[in-house]
Amino acid sequence: MSIVFDPASQTFHLQAAGASYVMQIVRSKYIAHIHWGRKVRGTNPGGLLARRERCSFTPSTDPDDLSLSLDTLPQELPAYGGSDFRVPAYQVQLENGTTVSELIYESHRIYPGKPQLPGLPATYVEREDEADSLDIVLTDKLIGLKAVVTYTVFRHFNAVARSVRYINEGGGKLRLLRALSMSVDFPHPNFDMLHLSGSWARERHIERRPLTAGGATIESRRGASSHSLNPFVALLSKDADEDHGEAYGFSLVYSGSFLAQAEIDPYGTTRVVMGVNPFDFSWLLEPGESFQTPEAVLVYSGEGLGEMSRTYHKLYRTRLCRGEYRDRTRPVLVNNWEATYFNFNADKIEEIATAGQELGLELFVLDDGWFGKRDNDNCSLGDWFVDKNKLPQGLEDLAARVNRLGLQFGLWFEPEMVSPDSELYRAHPDWCLHVPGRRRTEARRQLILDYSRQDVRDYIVKVVSDILAGCPIRYVKWDMNRNMTEIGSALLAPDRQRETAHRYMLGLYEVLERITSAFPHILFESCSGGGGRFDPGMLYYMPQTWTSDNTDAVERLKIQYGTSIVYPVSTMGAHVSAVPNHQVHRTTPIEMRGHVAMSGNFGYELDLTKFTAEDKEAVRRQVAAYKQLRPLIQFGDFYRLLSPFEGNETGWMFVSEDRTEALVAFFQVLAKPNAPLSKLRLKGLDPGKDYRVLDVDGAAAEASVFGGDELMHIGLNLPQWKGDFRSRLYRLTAHEAE
Repeated sequence: MSIVFDPASQTFHLQAAGASYVMQIVRSKYIAHIHWGRKVRGTNPGGLLARRERCSFTPSTDPDDLSLSLDTLPQELPAYGGSDFRVPAYQVQLENGTTVSELIYESHRIYPGKPQLPGLPATYVEREDEADSLDIVLTDKLIGLKAVVTYTVFRHFNAVARSVRYINEGGGKLRLLRALSMSVDFPHPNFDMLHLSGSWARERHIERRPLTAGGATIESRRGASSHSLNPFVALLSKDADEDHGEAYGFSLVYSGSFLAQAEIDPYGTTRVVMGVNPFDFSWLLEPGESFQTPEAVLVYSGEGLGEMSRTYHKLYRTRLCRGEYRDRTRPVLVNNWEATYFNFNADKIEEIATAGQELGLELFVLDDGWFGKRDNDNCSLGDWFVDKNKLPQGLEDLAARVNRLGLQFGLWFEPEMVSPDSELYRAHPDWCLHVPGRRRTEARRQLILDYSRQDVRDYIVKVVSDILAGCPIRYVKWDMNRNMTEIGSALLAPDRQRETAHRYMLGLYEVLERITSAFPHILFESCSGGGGRFDPGMLYYMPQTWTSDNTDAVERLKIQYGTSIVYPVSTMGAHVSAVPNHQVHRTTPIEMRGHVAMSGNFGYELDLTKFTAEDKEAVRRQVAAYKQLRPLIQFGDFYRLLSPFEGNETGWMFVSEDRTEALVAFFQVLAKPNAPLSKLRLKGLDPGKDYRVLDVDGAAAEASVFGGDELMHIGLNLPQWKGDFRSRLYRLTAHEAE
């Protein structure tokens, strides 16, 4: 077992591939954190838990032992109100209005494998020997509250998954005001915090700042994980970079409003908590009822950010994503959105698809505008029947036309929304999130369906399933284009209205489970105005996400680089679009647009019929090259080489698991006059192998051979370019050094 309990020292030791997570039961009551970091043998870690008496403003729990204070004890599930003044992991309100509780150790259980979380997405194992799990049961007998804290340690990843189930075993009602998924205390404050921030069309930019007294909070109050902040933070040692130093990652498998907080207390310890945002949240627990928190995935790296990212990449790609497409390469597609917007008919779609077939594409995706009376974004969401004015022969005819060309057919939906101007809304005006007597705030002329309601969920599952069953659809883009306002449900009781947002997420997960399970042959891609819900919760149901509505090659360097901090390349949708770009109106060459988009799940989002002969030839080369390279790109190990947040150049690379093949991508945004000669140091290669290096586009006159050690420690000579927005892909193939 990779989890060991020592009865003598009352110590739990969780051992991952190269990391240890150690806890101790203190005074048979409290679960204290001792160590999370580099792997230790476990000789006597419990002997390293230090305590000391502080001043009277830090009250002691035991008058006979003034060194024991909950205000300084590094607890695994801390509460507020019983002498710990730091940020709590949970808070419960009693029927008498008070909010004091104290959960005490009762028992524990160690077992192989990993349990599923009812109604929630989570990482998983395919065999019991991949992981071991620990349930620690804590109880407050006075009020009848039980908490089961679950830890899973993966044997082949430096990762620990945590969650909590709160159960009311008493005779009265309890109200959870705060129910976070995890808490970890560190014995010092010497960290930088890294998180991912942005906005629509500017998602997941990297932010790094020193932690100072008081700490920092990252959160969403939007009812979605959001464009603004991603449900991820990392604490970094001061010397940490891509390849060196310690990195502690915290990622929440959840798609709604979240909280991640790092707090430094007066004694220089750091507490990190994460979970469902307690803002505007409460959950009533009747006797016998329980509440399950989402899962937090904690990853440790002693070799910098890069190793932390690659752990998340492989874990999420192989043990979070599911379904037939988890391990399959993804098709090269064309989407008609930026080509036609709402103005199309069957002949125009077939014309674009025909051009795509001639260029080697494999999938055509029909975007917004095919249903109801959808000639603009003012109407028809919820009316999931075909617009016969645009498609008089229906989707079946259009799909047949596309299939006859040898392309698969895909379709866009936005099933979580309803337009006030729609048949659905006129029939069921109470089916949206709303508060009686208040205005119903619209965004993009639409409201949000109340997925906390079973009747709404059943309706959506039926109408979407009818479309998918009636047509040979192989791909679905599932969109969501606004955040929550007036969060209330017509069916919930007054004392449960603050449960609405989380019940919505549970309802969404139910709908996604039902639909994706019924149509396993369909590749589902999630979208929320691009990357507004790029989170682990959605990846559990849909193995890829539209990374951003911004398809400008320069902006995508930052977006895709930042996304790679947590999320694998196989989850990133990336397309070539027309120029001037529709979001920033920049003109970049098709080579750079292609090279950036080829660093993800590749496709095009423009009118292929308007290409010049030169453009068509460039696209043919891109598509042919990508088809050869996509197993490496989508499933190889990803290394970041040069950051777009730090300079004019960006570099990254993909390396096969056996290190016999690699792909290097280099980008230069602006030209430099009389620039110095420079080299790009590669990573992840086998120093004992020689590698043949060839320009993917065939621009190199002949292949060159270099040692893996030379490429990593001396570096690859970079091109000297004139002109802005330049890029190059290098393919490396290895053979044993002579």
